[in-house]
Amino acid sequence: MKITAIEAHPLRVELREPFAFSQWTFHQRQTTLVEVRTDQGVTGWGEAYGPALPNASAVRDFFAPMLMGRDPRDTEALWHFLFARSLDYGQKGTMLAAISALDIAFWDIKARAAGVPLYRLLGGAETESIPCYATGFYFGGDEKLETRFAREAEGYLAEGFTAMKMKVGLGVERDAVLVAAVRRAIASSARLMIDANHAYTATEAIALGRMVEPHHIGWFEEPVSPLDIRSYLEVKRRITIPIAGGEAEYTRFGFEPLLRRRAVDYAQPELCACGGISEGMKIATLASIYGVHVTPHAWGSAVGLAAALHFYAALPGPPATLTPPQKLIECDRTENPLRAEIVEAPVRFHGGRLYVPQGMGLGVEVRSAALPRFQ
Repeated sequence: MKITAIEAHPLRVELREPFAFSQWTFHQRQTTLVEVRTDQGVTGWGEAYGPALPNASAVRDFFAPMLMGRDPRDTEALWHFLFARSLDYGQKGTMLAAISALDIAFWDIKARAAGVPLYRLLGGAETESIPCYATGFYFGGDEKLETRFAREAEGYLAEGFTAMKMKVGLGVERDAVLVAAVRRAIASSARLMIDANHAYTATEAIALGRMVEPHHIGWFEEPVSPLDIRSYLEVKRRITIPIAGGEAEYTRFGFEPLLRRRAVDYAQPELCACGGISEGMKIATLASIYGVHVTPHAWGSAVGLAAALHFYAALPGPPATLTPPQKLIECDRTENPLRAEIVEAPVRFHGGRLYVPQGMGLGVEVRSAALPRFQ
């Protein structure tokens, strides 16, 4: 089998209602889908997380020409070839997002050619579904946030969610009020996590953590800058809430100090950025050595979500125990037509669970005819 064509599809859609978090406001959703075709008629799809046009250019103009005629099933050899070729100027960021998309597409082809869902090729047992948490509670709008957040939380409970994650980052005192409002709305019916998107210094994050500890927070995500591992360690040392992070980290080399020093309790690699399926599995192996749970970040299109589900479904429990790990994967509830309108059938959600696609490869079929509307 040989690669005959690689196409990058930068996609963008304007949002009906912009929403914000601690860093900026989203007026649109965008991503890059990568299509890899072969001489045997098998096509694979991947996704690059981040700014669509730079990622698409890295795939189309830099990597694609050197991949023509290669066998896409050589996933390990191809990953190392691409990483070595871009190492001098691409250890993080755009180059790794492009490699991630290509790697996911190669695994999609490899599993389709083998006639199995991707998670089976990764060594996982048959898996029907994975519990998920609702990601929402963004800032913006004219309504009082306490009122809107409480109503949003009640809506998630009605949908069957038993866990949800809210945004913080408006200031320690303001955040504490909003967390209390959500906890009142859900009582003890659901697990509640908070996500600052690295809004705070260690001092501020510790202050917020101590104020919301009585609300039984499942984890405090990205409390401080991803560039500052010492602040992660300081926050972890001085509050009792578990710490999560890693969506802004890349490759096993970037994750290794974060895991070795136990700066996080939950590692959250974004497979469409950190290096794809191949590198995600290596990050998970490192995490198992250091006793850190891995739960992938999943905030892109249907392609990226399917990749995250297959990856997560294949991860085994901790060594030396037969007890299944308590998995919990992200379920983004913000407006995003790229999750549903570019595939024949979106990833199924029901009763607080995301269902792992059971078709060959990623198990989602991209509607090529729908892509031009978003390009």
